[in-house]
Amino acid sequence: MDISVYRPGELSGADRAAWTALQSKAHLQGSPQLANPFLSPEFALAVGRYRRGVRIAVVREQGEPVAFFPFQRSATGVGRAVGLGISDAQGLVHRPGFVWDARELLRACGLAVWEFDHLVEGQGPFEAGAAKGFPSPVMDLDQGYETYLTQLRLRSPKFTRTTLAKERRLTRTASEVRYVHDERDPAVLRTLMDWKSAQYRRTGRSDRFAHPWIADLVRQLFHTRSEPFAGILSVLYADGKPVAAHFGLRTERVLACWFPAYDPEYAKYSPGLILHLRMAEAAAADGVAHLDLGRGQKEYKDSLKTRELTVSEGWVTRRHPVAVGHRARRVPARALRNAVVSRPELFEPADRFLKKIGKIRSGTSVTVKPTKT
Repeated sequence: MDISVYRPGELSGADRAAWTALQSKAHLQGSPQLANPFLSPEFALAVGRYRRGVRIAVVREQGEPVAFFPFQRSATGVGRAVGLGISDAQGLVHRPGFVWDARELLRACGLAVWEFDHLVEGQGPFEAGAAKGFPSPVMDLDQGYETYLTQLRLRSPKFTRTTLAKERRLTRTASEVRYVHDERDPAVLRTLMDWKSAQYRRTGRSDRFAHPWIADLVRQLFHTRSEPFAGILSVLYADGKPVAAHFGLRTERVLACWFPAYDPEYAKYSPGLILHLRMAEAAAADGVAHLDLGRGQKEYKDSLKTRELTVSEGWVTRRHPVAVGHRARRVPARALRNAVVSRPELFEPADRFLKKIGKIRSGTSVTVKPTKT
């Protein structure tokens, strides 16, 4: 393989265009997972503005680029997927039928190990290092919104009936209800980020927007517009103000869901669910084939999904002392987290505990019930 490694600012316009072309053809060539916006050059270059060590490996055959591998690299040769922890799709974007040697690629990139937590399907040389796979639900819209809604009624009749009834009730109660699929007002993005931060704190989770680089990255992507990539802020308004919003990333055929949140004052109407249905309708009209809801166990995802993709986490390594040390540090923590998340008898008490901690931090009184043994 002829492999060249570039800093984000060194990638030529021709290479960026070739990368985008590979993604645009992915749906037609049987690799729709490669069209995910988290695998786009725009996402890698945006992360490169705020995080050190972002690099892009370009693989060429007879002078023509056939694959692109974005990664982050530490001074010691520890590699991570670009945006690890906030990226919902990771891997190598390549032409159909391209086969690579994972260790040769790592060597060319100066990596002893490459860690991922959302490796997309079809990455054979990397999948050998995958420790575990996880479902990532999607909403299929390639047959149109009405077809999706019909399937949703058959699969989740009570959920569909209840959600649509709440939408009608909100419409009757509020002075005005409207939906904007691509809102360009930065003030509404700030509102969404405030809601999401409050939700993180309320549920005892780590506030991603407390990290300045993540907040800056989202604002950067909100203003990013290219063909066919864009940051999309979708908003449901009622009574003249936003009551639910979502910020995600889209390519020509995929809308990746990322940061949804809503105003708790309107919780009885389930505005977040109404918003997702409005998003699906508008996205289908805009030619999007599916909404990728992202890895994670959530009841609303199970209700909205039509099927599931699989994403994997793990490491690709070559023989190197740094790789051995990195695995020794990371394996126990990942194993413990996955054991808790995958087992309801462990996850539910942990989830309740985090929510209680969140209420304590926010100053809400908490009554702790004794745990049954």
